Amino acid sequence: MNKKQIALITLTSVVTFLTLATPAFAASGDVAKIETFIKSVIQILVTLAGLIAAGFFVWGGVGYITSSGNPESLDRSKKTIFYSAIGLVIVLGAFLLTNIISDLASGAFGATQ
Repeated sequence: MNKKQIALITLTSVVTFLTLATPAFAASGDVAKIETFIKSVIQILVTLAGLIAAGFFVWGGVGYITSSGNPESLDRSKKTIFYSAIGLVIVLGAFLLTNIISDLASGAFGATQ
């Protein structure tokens, strides 16, 4: 089987499952529990991303200090610090965006906190 056939079979299976799924799967309708769960998952992922970014900051800093004037090592360390900062900004921006969307959704769907 090639990749197209596997993708087609997977897509067909998912569509069939969603079409034949009984409404009992969506019976609870408790938006607050779902919102709390999603916020918890996002907070864990942001924390992990922050720890990873801090690790790369340290890695780049150690590389910068120990480069001994080697331009290649110095450039690689600068890029490590720069890209870890960009990654951290993206993660924090995504966290901020999900909080804004969560607040808007809880107001729209009437979730109580």
